[in-house]
Amino acid sequence: MEKRVAIVGAGVSGLLACKYAAAKGFSPVVFEEQEKIGGLWNHTLESTTLQVPKQFYQFSDFPWPSSVQELLPHNTQLAAYIQSYAQEFQLLKFVKFKSKVINVDYVGESEEEINCWGGDGTAFGSKGKWILRVSHAGDDSIKEYEAEFLVLCIGKFSGLPNIPEFVPGYGSDAFSGKVMHSMDLGNMENAAAAQFIKGKRVVVIGSGKSAVDIAYECANLNGRDHPCTMVQRRIHWMIPHDAQPWGLSLSLLFFTRFAELMLHKPGQGYLFAAAAILLNPLRWVVNKLVEIYLKWRLPIKKYDMVPTENFVGQASSCQIHFLQPNFYDRVEDGSILMRKSKNFTFCKEGLILDGEAVPLQAEVVIFATGYKGKEKLKNMFASPTFQNYIFGSPDSIVPLYRQMIHPRIPQLAAIGYTESLSCLFTFEMRCKWLSHFLDGEFGLPSIGEMEKEIEGWKKYMKRYAGNGRSCIGGVPIWYNDQICRDIGSTPKRKKCFFSELFQPYGPADYLHL
Repeated sequence: MEKRVAIVGAGVSGLLACKYAAAKGFSPVVFEEQEKIGGLWNHTLESTTLQVPKQFYQFSDFPWPSSVQELLPHNTQLAAYIQSYAQEFQLLKFVKFKSKVINVDYVGESEEEINCWGGDGTAFGSKGKWILRVSHAGDDSIKEYEAEFLVLCIGKFSGLPNIPEFVPGYGSDAFSGKVMHSMDLGNMENAAAAQFIKGKRVVVIGSGKSAVDIAYECANLNGRDHPCTMVQRRIHWMIPHDAQPWGLSLSLLFFTRFAELMLHKPGQGYLFAAAAILLNPLRWVVNKLVEIYLKWRLPIKKYDMVPTENFVGQASSCQIHFLQPNFYDRVEDGSILMRKSKNFTFCKEGLILDGEAVPLQAEVVIFATGYKGKEKLKNMFASPTFQNYIFGSPDSIVPLYRQMIHPRIPQLAAIGYTESLSCLFTFEMRCKWLSHFLDGEFGLPSIGEMEKEIEGWKKYMKRYAGNGRSCIGGVPIWYNDQICRDIGSTPKRKKCFFSELFQPYGPADYLHL
C-alpha cells in the first residue's frame, strides 16, 4: 500500500506537519492557496506584534535570531522567522503554491466498513484513500490528487468571518458609512489599509487580539483628532507586555506543573482531583493578588473596563492579551476610547449602544468578531456524513482525540482547531506526535476510548473556557504529558524535582521528542 501524505495549508501548522513528516521519510505534498507561506501572518496590520513573549512562540529546534531583541516581535520579523525556518529545513520544495483545495472526499470503503481506522488503529490501516479536488491559479480546470493520509492545517481564524445578524433596518443597511470585517482590512496592503483608516472615525467591535491591533493602528494614524472607539461585549484582561507582579513572571505563577495542580484536568485520577480541591484556596489567593496588581498597573478602572472574569479563567480560555508597549498610553491620551455594551444597532450616524439615546458617531465600523472556524472545517468535506462528524454539536468543540484525530474519520488529522496561549508551541507538539503515528510507532485506542477522552476535554473546556471555546490554555503541560506518553518519551523534561514542579515549560524542553 502506498503511503502518500497530503497537507492542506502552508501556515505555521502546515509547515510543521510537513517538516516532521519529511523527517520520518515521507514526501508530503502541501497545497497552499496563497503565493507564499505563513498563513495569517501575511494578512496583518503594520503595527501587529506577537501577543505572547517570543521565548514561548518559537520552534523547538530553531530559536529566534539574536538580532531580534524585542520581547514581542513585529509581524515582519515573524514572517522572516517563518521563512527562515522553511528554508533551513528545505520545506518549500514540498509546497504547491496558488493551489486551493475545493473539497476532499474519502473513497474505497463504504461507511459500514469504516471501523476505527481499518480496525487496527494505525495511520495506514484502512483500505480507502482521500481525493483532493484542487484549483490551481491560472487553470480553469479542477485537478484531483490522491493521498492515503490527509492533514488539514487550514486554521480557524480565516476564511469565514463571523458577523452578527441584525433585524432589517437596524443593521448595516441603516448606516451611511462603511462596514467591514477585520479580515477585509487584513487582506489590504499596509499602505492601502492605512489610507482607508486615516482621518476617519472608526469603531471596532470586539476586544480580541485583532480588535486591539486595529484600534492601536487607528490611534497611531489619527490620534485624538479622530479617536478609535472599541465596543466590547465582554471585557478581557489586556496585559502590559512587561507585566511582572512583584518581580515574578506570570508564567511562573500560572504556567507550571504546580499551577496546573490547582485545576481539574481531563482524565485525572483521584489524587489529582483531590489536589485540585485542596489547592483551590491557594489558586484563589494568587489569582486575586495578580488581579490587584493588574488593576493597579492598568487604567482600566478609570474607564469602567474592569474584567468580570478572573485572570486564571481568561488565561484558561486564551482570552488574555499581551499588548504593544504604548497601547494604554493611547487610551490615556484619548486616541483610543473604550466602551462596553452587550448589544447595539446601527443608525445613519453610527451605532446605538445599550441604554444610550445619543448615537456613537462613526464613519467606519469594523467587526473584529472572529471566524466560523468549525463551519470552515466542515465545508472541506464532500461527504455529508463526515461533515456531521467533524462539526459535532453547534455549542461544542470540534470532537478530536488528542485535539487532532476524529475517531470515525479514517486517515485524517486536523491541526489547529484547539488553541493555547502559544499556538506555535502546541502545533509543534501535535505535529511531532503525528509524525510518530504516521511512522507506525503506536496505534489509536478504540472508538469508545477516544470518544471518552474527547468528552473529558469537552467538560474541561466548558468549565474553564466556556461558550464552546476550544482552548487548552490552563493545562498545556498536562496535555503535552499525554503526547509524550503516546510516543514513548518521558513526560518529565526537567533536571530536578524543584524545576519540574515550579519552572515553566517551553519549546526547548521538548526538543528531542
